[in-house]
Amino acid sequence: MLVLSSPSGAGKSTLARDLLAKDEAITMSVSVTTREPREAEVDGKDYYFISQQQFAKMRDAGELLEWAEVFGNSYATPRGPVEAALAEGRDVLFDIDWQGTQQLVEAMAEDLVRVFILPPSAEELSQRLINRAQDSATVVAKRMAEAANEISHWAEYEYVIINDDLERAKSALAAILTAERLKRKRRTGLSEFTRKLVQKL
Repeated sequence: MLVLSSPSGAGKSTLARDLLAKDEAITMSVSVTTREPREAEVDGKDYYFISQQQFAKMRDAGELLEWAEVFGNSYATPRGPVEAALAEGRDVLFDIDWQGTQQLVEAMAEDLVRVFILPPSAEELSQRLINRAQDSATVVAKRMAEAANEISHWAEYEYVIINDDLERAKSALAAILTAERLKRKRRTGLSEFTRKLVQKL
């Protein structure tokens, strides 16, 4: 499970989309949310848009791996699709905040890799939020105020990428995924392979 976290506007969604487009062995964990869809967002692809009542029902039934409230809306990771993908041997990519990441650590710490994305500066972060024109000035101000709190959790992550150059950040993220896949504990069948190799020597 590969987790990407960052303050809004640091570029994690762009990095996630790039990784998914280039690597067929990783799948996106689609979160549920109680917020209204933004323009061009597709239900079941960007998020599963559900009511607060549905959300509470899933939470109480233990169907969520993690959940958090952000700007008055609830967000969560449904357990079923993640466990199914992992059982098929696929990696799962998460675009979640530090609160959700802490809950994932509690639920499934043994196979979790955490990457924090930082903006190059506060000025650049503010400009990116304004340029994407998805939120009102009030929401942009709230997101900037929340960014300091979000960034304060960077040290809880194994990897940190400063997104000052998009292509370099994309390469860094791909390198992290490759390195983690090559770790001995994740190489299924390696013991059998080496045993056979030694027998032939």
